[in-house]
Amino acid sequence: METQFKITIAGKVHDVGYRLHLLNHADSLLINHFDARNVTVDGREALIVLVEGSEEQIREFVDFVKSNKPDKAIVEDIRIEEFTGTIRTIDSYRNSLMLEQLNKIVQVGLNMLEKQDSMLEKQDKTIEKIDETKSHLGEKIECIGEN
Repeated sequence: METQFKITIAGKVHDVGYRLHLLNHADSLLINHFDARNVTVDGREALIVLVEGSEEQIREFVDFVKSNKPDKAIVEDIRIEEFTGTIRTIDSYRNSLMLEQLNKIVQVGLNMLEKQDSMLEKQDKTIEKIDETKSHLGEKIECIGEN
């Protein structure tokens, strides 16, 4: 008999690796249906987790959720309720999460390239000023030497 639950975790739960943390544990329990979404509830960060498995798998997963969190997460509230509906397979979720994370990496890389171009432009201007200063100082030194 499969059991389904919806788990809502509120607090500082976005961008701390929470979904991957839970996915890894669900995978270790051989849970076949899993989904997790970052959402905002009443202006607060929240994570909604949908999970389906045997009673034993779900009990172990819920115990894990209650007693474990990523290091940088701050959990203010955990709400667990029964759920009826379709929950995607854990493999489908894993693929979706990988694509989402790859997209984040691409965006970070593009921002880094943009900053790098800006820094190189500033560096070129600095080198130009140094060359102007050296040239100007060279002229001053020559004038002093002539006197």
